[in-house]
Amino acid sequence: MTRPKFNRILLKLSGEALMGDQGFGISPDMIKYVAEEIRSVFDLGVQIAIVVGGGNIFRGVSAASYGMDRVSADRMGMLATVINSLALQDALESKGIQTRVQTAISMHEVAEPFISRRAIRHLEKGRVVIFAAGTGNPYFTTDTAAVLRSQEIQAEILLKATKVDGLYDADPAIQKNAKFIGKIRYMEILEKQLHVMDMTAISLAMDNDLPLVVFNLTSKGNIRKIVCGEVVGTQIRN
Repeated sequence: MTRPKFNRILLKLSGEALMGDQGFGISPDMIKYVAEEIRSVFDLGVQIAIVVGGGNIFRGVSAASYGMDRVSADRMGMLATVINSLALQDALESKGIQTRVQTAISMHEVAEPFISRRAIRHLEKGRVVIFAAGTGNPYFTTDTAAVLRSQEIQAEILLKATKVDGLYDADPAIQKNAKFIGKIRYMEILEKQLHVMDMTAISLAMDNDLPLVVFNLTSKGNIRKIVCGEVVGTQIRN
């Protein structure tokens, strides 16, 4: 059996990743596919934590741009991530994977509160842990939450799943001659203002020397390849 390079990882999924080909909500086929991809890594004995966004249901920044109070909009976005997390939990458990959802906003009837030591204990017991509701604070994205949770659970690497092969010097959907970037330093991202994550997340990852890989989720087997040490997507380090 292929030996994994990492013992504990954190996977960042955007809400849009769960839409599939739909324009809104959660695609049953896509969430099943994501669960299968996670199962393939889980079977290697890797400890897996996940942070899910909520953009497929509600995006706080977009709502704020239309005049809604930013704090209220961001809190609604946090609740959207809880919906996605519960859907992903159901999909994973249907694959036979014990899963726990921990939220940054207290809602005891729905999920556990986030407690780092408890999360680590779940991981050690072979459970997948999904972190919902971002950091629990407005003005902070789920990308920042992913970096923060990575540090709190001592993850060895952060995997950011996207719909493109990695980081480009321009938007490949708009500019056909955009150049792919296979490896880059955090400081270069900050200097060039490349939009792979928000700058708060990039700064936090850089300060804590957290390795980051940006990869295409829709290419089957990519998560497993990265975990086993293959070079996939864009590698970001100090």
